[in-house]
Amino acid sequence: MAEYQEIRGVAKYIRMSPYKVRLVVDLVRGKRVDEAINILSVTPKAAAREVIKAINAAAANATNNYGLDRENLYITTIMADEGPRLKRVKAGARGRYKPILKRMTHITVGVTERTEE
Repeated sequence: MAEYQEIRGVAKYIRMSPYKVRLVVDLVRGKRVDEAINILSVTPKAAAREVIKAINAAAANATNNYGLDRENLYITTIMADEGPRLKRVKAGARGRYKPILKRMTHITVGVTERTEE
């Protein structure tokens, strides 16, 4: 491969904790795109659907914008970063309140074409 070119796909503001998404993201880091989607399609986690969408976005960007072959695409970087938090409150005892943080996640997927040699 003469030149290292990473194409990104991003899914932002996913209403899910980054910790839960990272459990799913770690399953597919470094794998082929089609193999990763097969793994995630049988993963019983809600985050798997959102990670599939981000991987498909990166693969679509690579094929449509750069003309790369989908069969040769590998996931080089995949991250689940924390987004903004929605701050809510719940009534507590003695007139107090208990804070509730509803977390969001930004999923970033980087793919590159790798030919088998």
